[in-house]
Amino acid sequence: MTDHPSLTELTPGICSVTLRSHGIQDVVRIAADAGLAGIEWGTDVHVSDAASAALAKESTEAAGLAVLSLGSYYRCGAFGDFDRILDLAETVGAPRIRVWAGETGSAEASKELWEAIVTDTRRIADLAAARDISIAFEYHGNTLTDSPATTLELLDRVDHPNVGTYWQPAVGLSDQQALDSLHQVLPHVTGVHCFSWGPAGERFPLRNRKLLWQAVSDVLRGNGKDLDLMLEFIQDDLPENVLSDANFLHALTLGED
Repeated sequence: MTDHPSLTELTPGICSVTLRSHGIQDVVRIAADAGLAGIEWGTDVHVSDAASAALAKESTEAAGLAVLSLGSYYRCGAFGDFDRILDLAETVGAPRIRVWAGETGSAEASKELWEAIVTDTRRIADLAAARDISIAFEYHGNTLTDSPATTLELLDRVDHPNVGTYWQPAVGLSDQQALDSLHQVLPHVTGVHCFSWGPAGERFPLRNRKLLWQAVSDVLRGNGKDLDLMLEFIQDDLPENVLSDANFLHALTLGED
């Protein structure tokens, strides 16, 4: 065990998308059995209307877990109905909503698309702030947040105190490249999606990139800001693999080897 100063709290959780084929109560049971502390509920399957949002909130709280965020598939720049997403977030009890910075990679994005995404993000950030809910970009390919530089440019142009970003290791990067990307966006990171993929997107147990994730947790722990670390993908999508990944995630959040 490595002795680390307790500078910040890292909360181990899971994204419901990890268990997309399982119902709300099964997701809660699996997360609780694995000793995780919270859930990011996705709007893709689990939380799609007021009734499912209420069930997710009730089930999560009954198991002693926290709702960490709402994983939405809202694409900034579309100027869509964000009030519906906010209603779901309020009903499920999510303090934060994950959104996407468009659906075009930064290298192909036009000036007009950039402007639309910036304007729409400011709009939804104001709407969310009025309900005491924050916004976080998905850090992902084929969006404007597909690199540290463009993520920082977007956040700088949006310039809204209610908007941050998630982070995850981009597929195909070496451990050092992934760590470098984290360092660059670190001041804006409000949550981390945890998984270990190979260069072609192969899913491995989280500890397969042990050195990367230990370095990531050290960086986050020294950052002085409480953060959620959420399992997003597991090997073969099997519930039994949640337990082993959760055990490793727990070790990371506690600063253990």
